[in-house]
Amino acid sequence: MPRITAAALSKYLLYGRFSVRGCLKSRPRTLPFVRKPIPITTTCFSQARGIHIEPNNAPPPVHVPLRKQLKDEAKKQKSLGKKKKKNANNQVVDGWELTVGIEIHAQLNTEKKLFSAATTSFNDDPNSHVAYFDLAIPGSQPIFQKETLIPALRAALALNCDIQNTSRFDRKHYFHWDQPSGYQITQYYEPFARDGRIALQPRDGIAAEDGDGILVGIKQIQMEQDTAKTLAQPGDVHWIDFNRVGLPLIEIITLPDIHHPATAAAFVRKVQILLNAADACVSGMEAGGLRADVNVSVRRSDDPAAPLGQRTEIKNLSSFKAVEDAVIAERDRQISVLESGGTVESETRGWSIGSTETRRLRGKEGEVDYRYMPDPDLAPVIVGDDLVNHLRQDMGELPDAEVDELIQRFSLTPKDALSLVALDEGRRIEYFWNVIDLLAKRFGPDAKSPEYLSGYQLAANWILHELGRLTSDRNEDAAQDLGFTEDGECLRVPAKHLADILLYLYQRKITAKVAKELLWAVFRRRIPDEYPTIGAVLDEENLWFDELSEDEYVELAYAAADGRDEIVKQFVDYKHYPQGKLMFLVGQMIRLGAEERIDPKAAEMIMKRVLEEKLVPAIQDGG
Repeated sequence: MPRITAAALSKYLLYGRFSVRGCLKSRPRTLPFVRKPIPITTTCFSQARGIHIEPNNAPPPVHVPLRKQLKDEAKKQKSLGKKKKKNANNQVVDGWELTVGIEIHAQLNTEKKLFSAATTSFNDDPNSHVAYFDLAIPGSQPIFQKETLIPALRAALALNCDIQNTSRFDRKHYFHWDQPSGYQITQYYEPFARDGRIALQPRDGIAAEDGDGILVGIKQIQMEQDTAKTLAQPGDVHWIDFNRVGLPLIEIITLPDIHHPATAAAFVRKVQILLNAADACVSGMEAGGLRADVNVSVRRSDDPAAPLGQRTEIKNLSSFKAVEDAVIAERDRQISVLESGGTVESETRGWSIGSTETRRLRGKEGEVDYRYMPDPDLAPVIVGDDLVNHLRQDMGELPDAEVDELIQRFSLTPKDALSLVALDEGRRIEYFWNVIDLLAKRFGPDAKSPEYLSGYQLAANWILHELGRLTSDRNEDAAQDLGFTEDGECLRVPAKHLADILLYLYQRKITAKVAKELLWAVFRRRIPDEYPTIGAVLDEENLWFDELSEDEYVELAYAAADGRDEIVKQFVDYKHYPQGKLMFLVGQMIRLGAEERIDPKAAEMIMKRVLEEKLVPAIQDGG
C-alpha cells in the first residue's frame, strides 16, 4: 500500500474526509511528515470535526515563569483594590465540615507511549512523535507497550496499594479536538491497583487540626492515555501538539478522607515525593508531569451522620499552593451559597494562579455520559506475583525512612530533612549523600565521631540554602539551572569542589565570606577553567584565613568601644540584653581591623568578654 500523504491526512483529521482507498497497516511507526503545530479555531463546529485551519502566522507561545505569574497577578489584584485574605486560621470554618477527594494524573517514566511505539517527548518539536494509532487513523490498532507497566507497578507499591493480578482497559467516550479517536482508553472498571494508603505526618505540612497525623486511603490507581496539548493563541486560535496524545499516565483516586486545605496540598506533595523516589514519573508539578483535580464538598458539622454535600471538581491544578488556595476558595464559595439559601450545583470549575475564587467551566457530566465500555481491541493485563515481589524487593529506601535517617543521624530539623528529600525530584538528596561521603573520607577514620556532626550539618545547610541562592531571582544567573543528575552529581557545582570548600570552612582555614566567593567561582566555571582546584585558588590569591591572635582581638575591641560611652553604658543596667548594640560594636571591630583575618563569632565573643570584664566594671567603679 502506498504511503499516505500529508494532504490526505490533513483532510481526514481536519475535515473528516478520507480519500485513500484500502486500509492502513497497523504498524508502530511515527509520522515524520507532521512537524508544525496545527492551528485551529474553536468557533466553527458545523464541519465533520469542528476544526478550521488558520494561517500559521501567530508568534510561538512565550513561557512565563510561575513566580512572575504570581507577581503579575498580585499587582493586578492590587490595582483592582482586591486583597487576598490572610492565610491565618483558614483551615476550618465554624459550623461546617470540609471534605476533599483528590485525583492525581502523573506521567509515567517510559520511553514509549501507552499503546504505540512512538517515543515520549517533553520539549521536542511539536507533532514530531506521533504514530498512526495516536491520530486514530482507520485500520490502526492499539498495542499495549509492556514496559509502561513497570513504573506503574512501582508507583502502586510506593503508595501501598494491592496489585491486581488481572486488569482490563475501558473506553471513556467524549468528543474534543485533543482526543482524535473520540474516546480515551482507561481502566475504569478493573484497575491494576486498589486499596492503597498514605500516612501524613506533621512534618509533611498537614493542618494543625489533623494532630499527629492522618491516613489517606487510595481507592484505586488506573493506567490511561493522555490527550493532546492545546496551546491558546490570540484571535480565538488554538494550536494542537499531538506529541502528548497517548503518553502513559496513572490516575490516583483517593477516598474522601481529607478535611483541611493544607492537608490536601500536603497529600499531593507527598505523592510527588513518593513517585519520584520510586522512579515512576518523569517530573513533578513544576514541570507539568503531574496534575491534580480536587473534589470539594461541605456539610454542616452539627450532624456528622448527614450525607456528604454536593461536590464540585476543580480541574488541572498545577502547584501545591494552587491546591490549597483553590480548596479554600471553593469551600468558602459553597458555604456562602448554602448560607444564602442556594443550592450547590454539580459542576466542573477552574482556578487561575493568584485568584481568590474559582470559576465555572461547565456542568458536571455524569458517568453515563461517558458511555464506558470494555475496549475490544485490548487483552487483559496479567501481572504475576513473582514480578510484584521482585519490584517490591528492589524498591530501595522510601522518603519517610530517609527523612527519619537524616533527622536521627545528622540532627536535622524535620523541615530541612524533608526539603532535602523533596527538592529536584530526589536528585538533591543523592548529591547530599555524595558530598557527605567525600567529607567523611577527608575527615579520616574517625569520620563517624560526634565531633564531626557540625561538619555534616554545615553540608546540609549549604546544599539546601547556599546552592539555592546561586539561581535565585536576585542575581544575574537566575535563569540557569544547577544541573543535578540522577547519580547524585551537580553539573554546575561538582560534589568534590563543594566538599573541599566545606572542609576548609569547617576547619576554619577560610572565612564564610571567602567560602561563598569560592562557591560562585565554581558555579561560574572559573574553577576549574582558571584554577584547577579549590586549594590552587586559595594559594594563588592568598585567601587562606590568617586569624588574628587573641591579643589583637582585644585591642580591636577596645578601639571599637573608644568614644562610645553611651553605648557601653547600656550594658550596665538592662532588662533585656542589648544584643543589637553588641553587634554594632562587633561591626566596628571588623571595620577597624583586617576583615579577611576576623572571624565574626570570635569577635563577638571577645567583645562581649571585654565589656563584661573590663569596660562595664570601669563605668560602675567610676560612678
